[in-house]
Amino acid sequence: MGIGQQLTRCVWLLGALLASGLMTANLGTAVEVGEPAPDFTLPSTTGGMISLSQFRGQKLVLLEFHINDFGVT
Repeated sequence: MGIGQQLTRCVWLLGALLASGLMTANLGTAVEVGEPAPDFTLPSTTGGMISLSQFRGQKLVLLEFHINDFGVT
């Protein structure tokens, strides 16, 4: 089997594995409009950890995610 055939076989296998993972993903975790968001904990910009539950009872919580904010453009 040539290198090209091996590479093609690997790409197909990887694609099949990714597709099967997507099909078995739990899609029932979506939050409907008006429902409270589930609690989660993420690293903060100050180096500590921060949880959504810390803000329970506050009027508004804004979540802002930046992808490659300081990356190469």
